[in-house]
Amino acid sequence: MKNTKQSPWSWIPTLYFAQGLPYVAVMTISVIMYKRLGISNTDIALYTSWLYLPWVIKPFWSPFIDIFKTKRWWVVTMQMLVGAGLAGIALTIPMPNFFQLSLAVFWLVAFSSATHDIAADGFYMLALDTHEQAMYVGIRSTFYRVATIVGQGLLIILAGFLEVWTGVDPVQIKIDASPEYTNELVMPSATYDLAGSTDTTTTYFVTTPAVSQLSTTVAAADISKVTKLEEQVAAYNLENGFVASTTTTLSAAEKREEEKGICAFVKNTFGEKRAEVTSTTVPNIGIVKVCISKKPEADEEIVLNTALSRGDKSISIVQGERIVFTEDNWQKPAYVIVQVDPKLRHATSTTFKGVSGNIPVAWSVTFFVLAGFFIAVCLYHKYILPKPSSDHGAAVEDEKSVSAIFHAFFTTFKTFFQKKQAWVAILFMLLYRLPEAQLVKLINPFLLDSADKGGLGLTTGQVGLVYGTIGVLGLTLGGIIGGIVAAKHGLKRWLWPMAWSISLTCVTFVYLSFVQPESLIVINLCVFIEQFGYGFGFTAYMLYMIYFSEGEYKTAHYAICTAFMALGMMLPGMMAGWLQELIGYNHFFVWVMICCSFTILVCAFVKIDPSYGVKKEEETPEIPETIEK
Repeated sequence: MKNTKQSPWSWIPTLYFAQGLPYVAVMTISVIMYKRLGISNTDIALYTSWLYLPWVIKPFWSPFIDIFKTKRWWVVTMQMLVGAGLAGIALTIPMPNFFQLSLAVFWLVAFSSATHDIAADGFYMLALDTHEQAMYVGIRSTFYRVATIVGQGLLIILAGFLEVWTGVDPVQIKIDASPEYTNELVMPSATYDLAGSTDTTTTYFVTTPAVSQLSTTVAAADISKVTKLEEQVAAYNLENGFVASTTTTLSAAEKREEEKGICAFVKNTFGEKRAEVTSTTVPNIGIVKVCISKKPEADEEIVLNTALSRGDKSISIVQGERIVFTEDNWQKPAYVIVQVDPKLRHATSTTFKGVSGNIPVAWSVTFFVLAGFFIAVCLYHKYILPKPSSDHGAAVEDEKSVSAIFHAFFTTFKTFFQKKQAWVAILFMLLYRLPEAQLVKLINPFLLDSADKGGLGLTTGQVGLVYGTIGVLGLTLGGIIGGIVAAKHGLKRWLWPMAWSISLTCVTFVYLSFVQPESLIVINLCVFIEQFGYGFGFTAYMLYMIYFSEGEYKTAHYAICTAFMALGMMLPGMMAGWLQELIGYNHFFVWVMICCSFTILVCAFVKIDPSYGVKKEEETPEIPETIEK
């Protein structure tokens, strides 16, 4: 008999919370982490998209979970492996070759998480009877969503807090610009200056002047002075080790290759024509001197990263965004150059914020926290999960049993491709989310990138609030409403409204990229609308997979559908970062809107029973094998 001592409330919430969190860590948290650690959008989108692969191919090893051990054993073991993997990521982040090492560990975490999904869903079916399965299906979905909010929201906010907390107190650089001011194009003195402060026991930064006043009047005669001054500052910062050399020497052959090929064609034909800010077009500059109060420890580097905090984006930093203080240069001032857009004619102001947190340490601590949670969950489930009598592995010694399992395994694939409209269904699963598959890879980099790069310049903590919290709430609410209306009138009636919903709401990012609003309210509203539209539209996708899976092998066929679902996210995501870096955020989001035509087009070929999804008398709710990814 089945073990009924444990209430489902004691393990279903934690089981599905634990199912959602590693997926979020692999697919979302990794993107934000790599962005903060300086990895390019191209590499982020390409390599993190490969992490979808375990979910794509998981139907190929799912029979082995039936053959070996129990579902309970697989659940507990995979949770322990996920916890160990997350700890491994935390250990690799501070290493010089962290990108390659952490990606390898992320892939192992992804494989363990995909295996955990199979075992957890199977255990859910074995540990509960039909009535209980229907009763708790909403609970498991809810806690999966809670895991998404915690992963994309609270953990990102934690990482952002640690980025600030692990360093010296932030410093502000204030800039005022007005036609009434006069430029003073001279090199500041190289005198170490703490602006009268005598406290040398505490580490802090001092900027001079406290407020820089720049002119908005263009003076053509000053162009040569500006150019010479910028060269002097660049040479000074480089000579004293405040900045690293970024000069790259290309051979003649390499330069010729850069000027041709598909990359150049795409960039020159479709690329965003973002005006380059140079000293020859912007003579209005100011130089801010930055000093540190205390000598760093031996071999210690205190890095000051400065970015726009608030104010007019017409004022930007052209040199000194990243300054490194060491025991060798700390008694010398470093220089930051700010400049004013030549089109600016009115009085305005801007504040930049310098943060010196240890970003690798911040993310290492975040992943150690996540790893500790998983190990705790593993130990909890080891004792709390019930032990249903039906949960047992096939006897490996029984050759007939093993043979039957493999025969059924191959039969499921054969019958899947023999279904009516099989290839239409596959195209639907691959193309319905084509716009979102590209968009989702660049949302976080877009929110984090500075305004001069086309982004919104949000902090890590702000991204955790905007996308990880408000966005997930919109996604969840859209999914709930989508499920309610589909259950009332059926999938066929709501397919087109949902397809338009998942498509048209992408226009919010077109708006954000062109306007680049500073208001967090506007940004939150746009992200909420897009995620709500995606959640509402995704309901049709999930229902169609369940609809297409109907038949003798519905559980196995649904697993195959989820593999195509993951493939549809993986392939477009791989090239999204490469494309964005070629054409810019503005044109990339326009391209995403163009891809929405594929979503609409593929819906025209799908045939659905009008009665499907409409509640019937004494109908038992359908329980899919796998929660939405």
